[in-house]
Amino acid sequence: MPVLNRIAEFAPELAEWRRALHRRPELRFDCHATAAFVVERLRAMGVDEIHEGIATSGVVALIRGRGEGGVIGLRADMDALPMDEKTGAPHASEVPGAMHACGHDGHTVMLLGAARYLAETRNFAGTVALIFQPAEEKGGGADVMVREGVLDRFDIEEVYALHNAPGRPIGAFATAPGPIMAAEDVFDIHVRGTGGHAAMPHLARDPLIAATAIVQALQTIPSRNHRAHESLVLSVTQIHAGSADNVIPDTAWINGTVRTFAPSVQAMARRRMEEIVAGTAAAHGVEAELVYHVEYPATINDPARAVFAAEVASEIGLSVEPAMDPEMGAEDFAYMLQARPGAYLFLGNGDSAGLHDPRYDFDDAAAPYGASFFARLVERALPRGEG
Repeated sequence: MPVLNRIAEFAPELAEWRRALHRRPELRFDCHATAAFVVERLRAMGVDEIHEGIATSGVVALIRGRGEGGVIGLRADMDALPMDEKTGAPHASEVPGAMHACGHDGHTVMLLGAARYLAETRNFAGTVALIFQPAEEKGGGADVMVREGVLDRFDIEEVYALHNAPGRPIGAFATAPGPIMAAEDVFDIHVRGTGGHAAMPHLARDPLIAATAIVQALQTIPSRNHRAHESLVLSVTQIHAGSADNVIPDTAWINGTVRTFAPSVQAMARRRMEEIVAGTAAAHGVEAELVYHVEYPATINDPARAVFAAEVASEIGLSVEPAMDPEMGAEDFAYMLQARPGAYLFLGNGDSAGLHDPRYDFDDAAAPYGASFFARLVERALPRGEG
């Protein structure tokens, strides 16, 4: 059996923990109850140190092995999403407007499972730092933890993380040397015209016509302004304007996201957006302003650590894809990988609904694979000497 036998023994308890967390989701940095749940179980496991209140509600726990060695960091995110759940599961969210639609409840439990095994066996030399992080979805909790000095404070030399992957079989791992998740930027475009009666548009300066022209023109950036082999996604996700069928509004608002890997592509997209917004506004006799927010950077695995992590996963998983195509989603673990070498991997969640879907639920059968991967990675990276 690829899952470590001891972890398989307490897998039913991991499922109970995960479902308890699923019922009480928390958002962004306000993961205090989740952190308390984590700390209670870590104390029962007998870890060596527990540090609370990092990045508001984050937790770092240390487990020391048998003998001197390095320090490996393992990270799990704890926060949920601001949306209502539609799974109908017995353990569905009891908090209106919040649900674990990205599986962070499962990520937390996988790291707890690894912690339990490592605290019992301590079959490694050195120290493992268990990082339970808030605010991955929005807020950049990983960035805050890095800026608060977590990696330096605990002498962490390498960092690793897992994310569940709907559509991949349970027990199937995937990673890539180098880029694996895209950089995420967010933009707002504020269009200001002059409102008026819808029956007399010649007396108004219609911001809606200008806004729709801007949206159409933005789509020429991926299709006409960059090389096809360089990844770029520009998606307009919101347009808001107007209040009645017979009123031309004064303003319109456009919102969306840009996803890239190469800084040169990111800079080009931003420059062309500025030119399109200004030019289209002038052509329509309105004013428009682009507000561009640089968010999470690209998640880039250290090539050697990604190869190593894939080797470890091959001992645990049913299959491993060691050079997957990069995803255009974003992940704030990027900040930790900017500060330390390491790797980010995906673990199959089976035939579930997709991430950020109100019908999504983490599959508890995946947790023993993730916990076993983390545990075996520590044993491989920090081997005990003979004698």
